[in-house]
Amino acid sequence: MTQAGLRVAAPLAGTVVPMADVPDPVFAASLVGAGVAVEPAPDAGSVDVLAPVTGRLLKVHPHAFIVLTPAGQGVLVHVGLDTVKLAGAPFTLHVTEGDEVAVGDRVVTVDLAAVRAAGLSPVSPVVVMDAAAETVPPVTVGRAVVAGDPLFTWPAQG
Repeated sequence: MTQAGLRVAAPLAGTVVPMADVPDPVFAASLVGAGVAVEPAPDAGSVDVLAPVTGRLLKVHPHAFIVLTPAGQGVLVHVGLDTVKLAGAPFTLHVTEGDEVAVGDRVVTVDLAAVRAAGLSPVSPVVVMDAAAETVPPVTVGRAVVAGDPLFTWPAQG
């Protein structure tokens, strides 16, 4: 992490929503970590999901991935809610666990229409792992972002 903190980019386009408004109790309570979520547009179809930070892919599933930064901070992107139930069907991975990625690199492509057709929410949490909910930096919720836009800057630690 630089002195300015960890800059986290939007992994996909949509509207920024507070974690407390995510319709999943684990994410809403920030049990995994703190952050915000991105609600894709209702008409979004097939979209690329990008790496929000530079680092090594610690975990990769079709529906979620964790990027470990050089400073040791994990950032989780969970594409949609309960999307593990889809067994990878609407997802195409472009990486493997252990790969190095830079901010903006394509990680996965998802068919959001298929996620919605399955009755699941496409809202996508972006979480700084193991961070307390009260440590979320000020974020303008309700604003539109495109993939790669700055989402938030996590304060420098130490």
